[in-house]
Amino acid sequence: MGNSSKDDSASDGDTSSGDTPPSKSSLYSEGEKVLAYHGPRLYEAKVQKAELRKKEWRYFVHYLGWNKNWDEWVGVDRLMKHTEENVVKQQALDKKQGVDKNVKSGRSAQTKPKSSTDAKVEKEDLKNNVSKGKKRKSESGVEDNVSLEKLVKIQIPSTLRKQLVDDWEFVTQQDKLVKLPRSPTVDDILTKYLEYRAKKDGMMTDSIGEILKGIRCYFDKALPVMLLYKKERKQYHEAVVDNVSPSTIYGAEHLLRLFVKLPELLAFVNIEEETLTRLQQKVLDFLKFLQKNQSTFFLSAYDGSKVSEGKGKGKDD
Repeated sequence: MGNSSKDDSASDGDTSSGDTPPSKSSLYSEGEKVLAYHGPRLYEAKVQKAELRKKEWRYFVHYLGWNKNWDEWVGVDRLMKHTEENVVKQQALDKKQGVDKNVKSGRSAQTKPKSSTDAKVEKEDLKNNVSKGKKRKSESGVEDNVSLEKLVKIQIPSTLRKQLVDDWEFVTQQDKLVKLPRSPTVDDILTKYLEYRAKKDGMMTDSIGEILKGIRCYFDKALPVMLLYKKERKQYHEAVVDNVSPSTIYGAEHLLRLFVKLPELLAFVNIEEETLTRLQQKVLDFLKFLQKNQSTFFLSAYDGSKVSEGKGKGKDD
């Protein structure tokens, strides 16, 4: 469900259970079965460790039915007692998000989201892919038989994971959209990165150029298929006309979503392991570049006047 992250809990305030423990007594004990928020949904989990850090309790949880690689530290705001009442709430959330009743706790999902923040963008996507047509923002039609081990792991920096949560919150919860066209665009950002690497390396490397071309191509192809929320589709059809490339209109907000889905996309590409390792390193460097320029590349607020459709349709997208 997510790469272990030590600042995830702060990013999921919108899904807080509302429980705030006294600083010296833990609400949950080691070995206790709980329900844990991951994005807007609840999943069965088990508390493996409980630690008091900076006057706040942190819990190391294992999501039942998931590989232990995705165990993570969470705050109390991400957990709920495993009671009959809360299980009913879990089922209601699943129903609201359009999850097939046969899909339990993400066990059938083909990939795992990165962390609590990515969860908002990815966890539900992957489960919805499995739920045969009931999708949140993914319409990839990706088969649900990709093994977890086959996926490339891309560690998204914590501040960018928080950015993903804010992005999810603005669009799906507050009915706000990114105002288009964006500046800088995806093309602008890729060009700036190429210039940055050339200056840092003292030369222009072909491999970097090829990777950036690949990112641009993936972005243009993936955006309408799996990187948009339902509430953004009308805007997309209005903005992308006459075969214009989305990378000349959209910006960092949508580009970042690509890196959440990239492991899933690369799982279907035949790449040698050595090449894959180098690609991971290059992608991580690019993400660090995004992080370094986060305040200038990303919007701090979205436009609230654009979403005219979908307001009465629930917040599953």
